[in-house]
Amino acid sequence: MSPQFLAFQSISADGGVRWVVVDDGTYALHPQATAYLASLRSRGCSPNTERAYAGRVALYLNYCQDRGIDWAAPRLLELAGLQRWLISEPLAPRSRRRPPLEPQFRSPGTANAVMTVVSGFLRFGAVHGWVTPQTVAMLSEPKQLFHLPPGYDPGEAGQLRTVAAAAFRFALTDPGYQDLSLEQIAAMIALAGRARDRFLIALLACTGLRIGEALGLRRGDMHLLASSRLLGCGTDGPHLHVHRRTDNPNGALAKSRRSRTVPVTADLVALYADYQYERDTVGPAADSEMVFVNLFRAPLGRAMSYPNAKDLFDRLARAATHPFRPHMLRHSVATAWLRGGVDRDVVQRLLGHASPLSMERYRHVDDSETRQAVERVQALREHS
Repeated sequence: MSPQFLAFQSISADGGVRWVVVDDGTYALHPQATAYLASLRSRGCSPNTERAYAGRVALYLNYCQDRGIDWAAPRLLELAGLQRWLISEPLAPRSRRRPPLEPQFRSPGTANAVMTVVSGFLRFGAVHGWVTPQTVAMLSEPKQLFHLPPGYDPGEAGQLRTVAAAAFRFALTDPGYQDLSLEQIAAMIALAGRARDRFLIALLACTGLRIGEALGLRRGDMHLLASSRLLGCGTDGPHLHVHRRTDNPNGALAKSRRSRTVPVTADLVALYADYQYERDTVGPAADSEMVFVNLFRAPLGRAMSYPNAKDLFDRLARAATHPFRPHMLRHSVATAWLRGGVDRDVVQRLLGHASPLSMERYRHVDDSETRQAVERVQALREHS
């Protein structure tokens, strides 16, 4: 399928990064798609989310254009066909120089993510009169909740047990979450080589920050002395401040709308000092207020972007021959805190979650805990 529409990065008059969908030949904006992306921005979604959604909307428009489908009025079988096509169509190679040895395909999970964006785009169109209510009605179907999530109120008569579920969604087997052991994290820090990269990995592993929060840190957020009273901060001990800013030059955005303070360890402070020494050898980096900046590729001194961080983690994952993603570090430290007996409210505050329900994903029972439970019961029986 040759693309007729492209996700395109534009720069607004105020210097902000914006994502739009344009015609490949004329670069004319697709007005409805661009309005949908603007609505994401107005809701505070990060530029990374906007970029992903722009690509998925462009993919949907191209699919419809290639098959003569009216994107605003797809029929049931046409949406079902899109869902099947997403997992059966080989992906275009990322590099012409090194094409993959075997065809690569989207996973059902990725297909679900695309269908979620398509559904959101069509629902947005219905609000503005571009899409009919009949089309929107096809996007969901009733589902009875037999196993209620923690904290969910089904209503006095159980009337809230029936919810609207996505109609176009592959059933997935929960793959579980991948934790990293302390040994694995230490090995990844050693593999990183450069002081900046070692500090980034250790920072995520120590504090549980999201990658967007880390890349959005300013030097003034780092209060790493025993006392920060001279800085006007009454928090004792080394710590950092996480703020939600919308003017970061690299587009990094903290997901949580609430600012928070996160303590850090002496080891992390030492790694930060090593990074500052490395940074001071790159002249253009001196003027940037951002903590993480480009030191090894042009433009030197510019705030480190999410794609650059992803390249770093992908490179280390290949060297270690196991998955390695920023969120795995957040998940690992949260799980370690909970297994270590840290109160859930404290962990929730450290991670910046607004809802206690968000904590459910971090508490997992491992094999050692199940064995301890069985052996504890056996010991009680033997002594009874």
